[in-house]
Amino acid sequence: METRIAQIGIIIENRDVTDKLNAILHTYGDFIIGRMGLPYPKRHVWVISIIVDAPMDVISALSGKLGMLPNVNTKTIYSKVSEKYKDEV
Repeated sequence: METRIAQIGIIIENRDVTDKLNAILHTYGDFIIGRMGLPYPKRHVWVISIIVDAPMDVISALSGKLGMLPNVNTKTIYSKVSEKYKDEV
């Protein structure tokens, strides 16, 4: 199956959802190749960046589930490079 690399940007406005968010990320852990989280106390938000290598439907499902959490905003950026080009680069 063809996979893509994508970055999912997440902004959390209320830490009460972190257990649910981490449970969702754990479910998709096989596809996550990197994660970075930064608190921003001045604005009372937490920013997380997730890098995934997964089929498009998996990326969409993950992003959708995260975006449905209350007080969580997400945005996904997809690479144009798909799995079929990995060996050519």
